[in-house]
Amino acid sequence: MESIGGMMISDDPYDALQDLMRHYAQDVWNFAFFITRNKEAADDISQEVFLRAYEHWRGFERRSTPKTWLLAITRNLSRNWLRSHSVRKVILMERVERGDASSAESEYLDRIEAQSIWSHVLRLPAKYREVLVLEAHYELDYKQIAALLGVAEGTVKSRIHRARKRMEKAMKGDLGHEER
Repeated sequence: MESIGGMMISDDPYDALQDLMRHYAQDVWNFAFFITRNKEAADDISQEVFLRAYEHWRGFERRSTPKTWLLAITRNLSRNWLRSHSVRKVILMERVERGDASSAESEYLDRIEAQSIWSHVLRLPAKYREVLVLEAHYELDYKQIAALLGVAEGTVKSRIHRARKRMEKAMKGDLGHEER
């Protein structure tokens, strides 16, 4: 067994699969949802990601972290799903969990704000949405994102910068005037 980021990774595919699912199942599902905007697709894709990880565990060369490897598989399967289903409909996130609020009113306002932010994120073009989620939510650095997406680090920096600018405009209500 080898420790990667505090997680024990076994040479046995079954044990490794259990570790990967325990640590990354929610991340994989969330990323699939962010790309597809479809809960059922995210469920199916998540299962397929871990099935492929199990089947190809011996081929994992450990040049990246298990998280990056799983997110790359998730991205590829999600993009294949999008191509095959021609999804254009935006599904807003139903609920974003926040920490304990001091009052019901505060909790409600936090939830409304979070839903607004996520609805704007989901409206971004895929190339901007993807880098923003990988950086902000999954806390991957530029190098990891570049490797996962198969693009140059400079491209990642540029996309993140543009995504942030679009989010800034969206939060101010100006996104409708911008070209996609």
